[in-house]
Formats: sequence, structure tokens, C-alpha cells
Amino acid sequence: MATIYELNPDNPQQRDIEQITQALKKGAIMLYPTDTVYAIGCDMNVKSAVEKVRMLKRLSNDKPLTFLCSSLSKISEYAVVSDEAYRIMKRLIPGPYTFLLPTTKLVPKLVMSPKRKTTGIRVPDQNVCQALLESLDNPIISTSAHVIDEDGDSPSLEWEKARLFDEFEKQVDIIIDDYTDPGVQVSTIIDFSTNNPSIVRQGLGWEELQQWFSFT
Repeated sequence: MATIYELNPDNPQQRDIEQITQALKKGAIMLYPTDTVYAIGCDMNVKSAVEKVRMLKRLSNDKPLTFLCSSLSKISEYAVVSDEAYRIMKRLIPGPYTFLLPTTKLVPKLVMSPKRKTTGIRVPDQNVCQALLESLDNPIISTSAHVIDEDGDSPSLEWEKARLFDEFEKQVDIIIDDYTDPGVQVSTIIDFSTNNPSIVRQGLGWEELQQWFSFT
């Protein structure tokens, strides 16, 4: 049964943040809010935890996992960022955008795309996420958590959080509740792994992005 932490969305309690990050370092898996949707996550550097996330989400090893970093400078430690990508990302961070980038040696093979050697990275505009990242000082895996109803549709927002908690309370070690409603829109994905940046998925923040940049 998961341990539930109720955190202040504006100023997360530091003692609880430290307890959560200590558990993550030991291999715990969590259900937690982001600036898009609720996500399943763990310490990216704990192999056993990443393997559990893959099993929970039923993801094969050839499917890359997105992870969170606290800043653009942190992203530069885990990915190769071109001058053009840096210029664009600087305007979008923090926010609901996932950047596909070539990896550095710091990214575990279990996380990246084995063929393309790329990975998805986000800098969330969310206080709980940022507090966890600062305390852990490692990237956090972030793969969206969904509950599908009997008709195959996502439940209404009114019930989604309760159903998420019920669904995952026996599958994760930690559940974080920051009293906010779960998001319903995923992030916009921008591919910077080639010379021509392109949009892979239109999600939250897409309309704002169109006003600033043109992609292929």
C-alpha cells in the first residue's frame, strides 16, 4: 500500500520532500502531479526502479522514457543541445514541453531510445516537481498515468484523481497529493535530434508555441 503525502502546492513541506527523495534513492516508485498530467516516476539513476516503471506501464526497452530536469543547465548535462535548440528551449522553460535530444553518457541505456540514442526531457513549471528535483539532485522519470473506464474513455476530471489513487495505490510506493486537479493535456513534444526541429506531438502549450516559432 502506497504512502500518501499531502503537499502544499505553493510551498511543499521540506521534511516531506526529503522523506520522498530518500525513498526514491532507495528505489521507490511514485505517482505524482506535474504541470501537465499525473505521472509515474522514480530516480532515473536507480535501475531497479526504472525497470519497475517499465513493467508497470508495460513499456518495452526500445521505448524511451521521458525524464524531468530542474533547469536548462541540467538538461545540458544529459543531452547534446545545439545553439538553435538552446535558443528555443530557453524561451519555453519551464513549461509543458518535452524536448527530444541526443543523449550524453549520463543517461542510462534503459531510459534512452536504443536505436536513435535520444531521450525526452522536460523542465516542469510545477513547485512540487521542482522541490523534488532540487532535493534529489537527479533527474526524475516522468511517464503519464492514465485510468481508462469500462467504455475505453478517460474518466471525467471530477473523478480522475480519486480513480488514479485507487488504481495505483497498490502498484506504487508513494502517492503525492498537492490538492490540485490532475491535468488532462499531455505535453507538446519538440524533436531537436536532427538539424530541422519538428513537432512530434501537439499538446499543452501548442498554441503559444505557434505564435513564436515555425517548425517543419
